[in-house]
Amino acid sequence: MKKLLYTFLILFSLSIAVTGCREENKTTEEKVEETMDDIDDNLEDASDDVDDAMDDVEDEIEEIEE
Repeated sequence: MKKLLYTFLILFSLSIAVTGCREENKTTEEKVEETMDDIDDNLEDASDDVDDAMDDVEDEIEEIEE
């Protein structure tokens, strides 16, 4: 009975390892589109950071003038 249980556990573990983490192959077009989306997101984030920094500088200038 123990051998049957161990055999089942080994086969189950092997089947999980073989089929569990298979990465899908992407076409070149999908990779390029994903990269372009990432670049666009990064540029938007950088633009928002620059806007926030400019607002902070304007606030500091106003405080100095007062």
